[in-house]
Amino acid sequence: MYLFINNKNILLKEAKTFKEKFMGLMGKTNIDYALLFRNNGIHTFFMKEDIDVVLTDKNYNISYIYKSVKKNKIILPKKGVYYTFELPKNSTKKLCIGDKLIIHN
Repeated sequence: MYLFINNKNILLKEAKTFKEKFMGLMGKTNIDYALLFRNNGIHTFFMKEDIDVVLTDKNYNISYIYKSVKKNKIILPKKGVYYTFELPKNSTKKLCIGDKLIIHN
């Protein structure tokens, strides 16, 4: 899967298993892909790099955008959020709340 954002495609991986959800991008460096979670909150404990985080509803409409989230932060669950996207830092420059994310194969 790919996420079309800022006029380019970013490889999109989905965290499906408990281990994938638990690990997320922890310990990763040189992050060049996005990670999709079916939840509405995350933490950045044990992260090695800052990331951008986007929270959307079931239709991928953006509800919240967090830019350059530092390590050891918590993004608490929000009402109406269904998906969480962890993205490489600076991936959300042109995104706005209300935009719709485009996902394709």
